[in-house]
Amino acid sequence: MSTTLVTGGTGGLGRPTVEALRSRGHEVDILSRHPGAMRVTGDLDRDSGLEAAVASAATIVHLATNRRRDCHGTENLLRAAANAGVEHVVYVSIVGVEDIPYFYYRDKVRCEAVIEGSGIPFTILRATQFHSFPVELIELQHRLATTRVLDISLQTIAVAEVAERLAELASESPAGRVEDVGGPEILSFAEVAEIWHRAHGAAKTVRTLHLGGRTVRGFRAGHHMTGLPGFGRETFAEFAARAARASNGP
Repeated sequence: MSTTLVTGGTGGLGRPTVEALRSRGHEVDILSRHPGAMRVTGDLDRDSGLEAAVASAATIVHLATNRRRDCHGTENLLRAAANAGVEHVVYVSIVGVEDIPYFYYRDKVRCEAVIEGSGIPFTILRATQFHSFPVELIELQHRLATTRVLDISLQTIAVAEVAERLAELASESPAGRVEDVGGPEILSFAEVAEIWHRAHGAAKTVRTLHLGGRTVRGFRAGHHMTGLPGFGRETFAEFAARAARASNGP
C-alpha cells in the first residue's frame, strides 16, 4: 500500500499536518531519527535510511527544518525519492524568501530550486510566519521590564490553517508553485507584543527599535507578507487568548 511520508512530522507544523492528512484518508509515515509509532527511521542530513523510508511513499510532504540550513537534507531526500519513483513532493516555504537576504531564507530559495529541478512532480506552498514566531522573540525578553520589537509589520497565520492547506495540496495533483497564504490581518510588531502581554496579564512597556541593514529593510518593506485579504481566519488576539487559557490550565 502506498503511503504519504511526512518529514518533520513531529514538529509544530508536522503534528497538525499529519492529523489533517489522516483525516483525509492518507496512510501516513513520519520520517524520524528515532523509532516510534507511525515512524520510519532515517536521517536527512546523514543520508541514512532514506531509500527504505521512501520505498512505499507515493507522496512526500517535506516539512523538516533545522532552522539553519536545509538544502543538503532536501537534496538527499529528493535523490532517494527519485530513485523510488515518488509521484508528488509537497514543500512548505516562506513568503518573501527571494526578497529578504536572511541566511535561512536564502537556503529556502535553494531548496525550492532543488525541488523544481528534481524531475519529481511537486507543489510548493509559501506561508507567512506562524502566530508563534513573534511570541518566541517576545518571550526571550520575559525577564526584562521592557519588550523591544522591530519597526516592522506582521501578517501571522495559525499553524493549523497551514497544515490543512498542505493536506489539501497533498491530496490533489502536483500544482507547482501555488498561491501564498497569509494571516487575516496586518499588525505592527508593537501591536502584536501588546496583544500578547494583555492576554497574559503582563503590564509591560513595548518599545520599537529602528534598526538598519538589508534584512530589516526587507521586512520593513513588507516582502514577508501576502497582503489582504489573507487566507487565514484566526487572528493573533484569538491565538493569544487561546494560549493564555492553555497556560492557566483548566
